[in-house]
Amino acid sequence: MLKEEIKKLLQESLNHAGIDADTIIVDYPVDAKHGDYSTNVALVAAKKAGKNPRELAEEIAEKLKNADIFEKVEIAGPGFINFWVKDAYLVIKANSFDKNSTVKTSLTGEKIMVEFAHPNTHKAFHIGHLRNITTGESVIRLMEAAGAHVIRVNYQGDVGMHIAKAIYGLTMMIGDENVETKALTFENSSNDKEKILNIVKALGSRDINVRIALLGEAYAYGSKLFEEKGVATAAIKEINKSIYNHEWGIYKPYEEVYKITRQWSLDYFELIYKRLYTQYDRLYFESEVYESGKKIVEEGLEKGIFEKSEGAIIFPGSKYKLHDRVFITSEGNPTYEGKEMGLGPLQFFGEYKPDRIMHVVGPEQAGYFQVVFEALAQLFPEMRGKELHLAYGWVKLKHGKMSSRTGNVVWGEWLLDEAKKKILESYDITDTVAEEVAVGAVKYSFLKVGLNQEIAFDLEESISLQGNSGPYLQYTFARTQSVLVKSQISNLKSQKQAEDFSLESEERELLRLLVRFPEIVEEAAVLYAPQVLCTYLFDLAQAFNLFYQKHQILKADADARDFRLQLTEQTGSVLKKGLNLLGIKSPEKM
Repeated sequence: MLKEEIKKLLQESLNHAGIDADTIIVDYPVDAKHGDYSTNVALVAAKKAGKNPRELAEEIAEKLKNADIFEKVEIAGPGFINFWVKDAYLVIKANSFDKNSTVKTSLTGEKIMVEFAHPNTHKAFHIGHLRNITTGESVIRLMEAAGAHVIRVNYQGDVGMHIAKAIYGLTMMIGDENVETKALTFENSSNDKEKILNIVKALGSRDINVRIALLGEAYAYGSKLFEEKGVATAAIKEINKSIYNHEWGIYKPYEEVYKITRQWSLDYFELIYKRLYTQYDRLYFESEVYESGKKIVEEGLEKGIFEKSEGAIIFPGSKYKLHDRVFITSEGNPTYEGKEMGLGPLQFFGEYKPDRIMHVVGPEQAGYFQVVFEALAQLFPEMRGKELHLAYGWVKLKHGKMSSRTGNVVWGEWLLDEAKKKILESYDITDTVAEEVAVGAVKYSFLKVGLNQEIAFDLEESISLQGNSGPYLQYTFARTQSVLVKSQISNLKSQKQAEDFSLESEERELLRLLVRFPEIVEEAAVLYAPQVLCTYLFDLAQAFNLFYQKHQILKADADARDFRLQLTEQTGSVLKKGLNLLGIKSPEKM
């Protein structure tokens, strides 16, 4: 990477002057008039060297002026050093790196488990899940490009009161003549549990989206019945206990209902993962860790790590300047925190044995994870410092109601479908391309802002071909491919020698950006910051479109034509690779 070459030259210059610099930072000036690269190393090292920063900067610059890669080295302000790279060297670097290879970084060789998505069965995906999956997928791809070995996992809630409410609500919807089922049409039956089970089995032939819609209604209805504090409340509590302890008693037929509807959810989730180009190496479930979690907490109680409080078992977080949290309820059930005590060692010491575990979860869980991580570290000291909570901001719609279909919740599929519908209305493209553009539009809208920022999602802005959007980048890639197809030239290689180049400003700007690609990938990966890559790709697309508008490509003389076609090919290659790292496809025609 060119940035690393400059750092090495700076280090050699400092060593020659007898100066030891702990960290050398090389940045990109905002304005190209201030050079291709810049460093503040003289300002940082001056005090240690006992010199004036500007004088030290001048010493360093003098030693670097004759380096083969620099056209010019200048001092700015109190001691900044700006570098202009030779045009010929930019050409060489742009042609030398493999845009499909990994870059060597601090992540290279590290085994990292990334846990993302976290849906609950018997519930639909909402817009927050979309940002979660989009974030996790992109961070994973970036870390893999930076040389890390990543294990993709998903921790899903398949036990809990929400499921008991959904199951009870479903059976009551089927059996109660006074309840109108909006998602399905079938004959009402008496509230006979065996007959209900047969109906649920029969529903397996219905479209998965219809079944999931029914589950959504069932959960809402079950929640309503639960709040009435009557027979339903007691029944739902018993069903919840049955799910946990596998002792169903009079609710035995509901066990099969639970298994069937759980699979509906998993099938539905799989369709969404596929639509978002996401896959997993391992699916973890609350149902597989609640027993081990409870046992580990009880053992921790004997060791004094946990404490009794009003019949419950808590972790005394206040001892560690955190807050106290319940891990096992007074009824003997493990809470989410308690289940984490089973999940943590299963993930860390199980089949994958990662060096670190990253949990992609919303910001509201920050306090939760602080307590959970400390509790795990007390139980398993080797896990201390090995878990990270990667938080992301909330998402809402910028205009209008949250959703025309669901009132106050934006379902993920609804948003993707709305984007696709708008794209098909706006552009003359195939259904397949419209799907790729819609997914790209939604994903890019999430990724182009920092993870800690909240998003006011603007549907019209997200699908626009003008401005900082996924479709704009996809369209620019398609433009590069159109030019290359029209050229009918394969194995592009400019005959012009590098030292003979006199670049147009737009050509030079493209080269400046192209050689930065591996540096940007490293930065985005190490900082877990997909927005860094988004900003770069937008700058690259803008630079190419300006170059395309101002200069002939196919009608230029042979040398200029071949060189510009090579620039076009390189730009397309980087755009495609960059979009792929964001989890976005690059259609060749738009």
